[in-house]
Amino acid sequence: MFCPKCGKRLDESYQYCPKCGANLNANTSLSVTFRSKQYTGDDVSDKTILPAFLFCFFVGWLGVHRFYVGKIGTGVIWLLTLGLLGVGVFVDWILITIGSFKDSNGKTLKNWT
Repeated sequence: MFCPKCGKRLDESYQYCPKCGANLNANTSLSVTFRSKQYTGDDVSDKTILPAFLFCFFVGWLGVHRFYVGKIGTGVIWLLTLGLLGVGVFVDWILITIGSFKDSNGKTLKNWT
């Protein structure tokens, strides 16, 4: 038998782990649940990060991610300059990843889905 908390090998007669003190008789689950926080408010865009991230990663040099968030003017510039020779695409990709990219209304893309 192993401790569900620290993984130490234990004898079946133990009720508590001598290493970490975990209750071995408690009903413990080893599954992990990931929850994404949904942001709301006046400063949060209705556009989501995932499509912008994928557009930027795969066809960023065409400016598709900028067209997606409503930045038509800079989307055309990205299209004509191949994403400012890749530098602009790289900067946008980082901004999207860290959650600092803004849409055409100045609202930040905060929600991944």
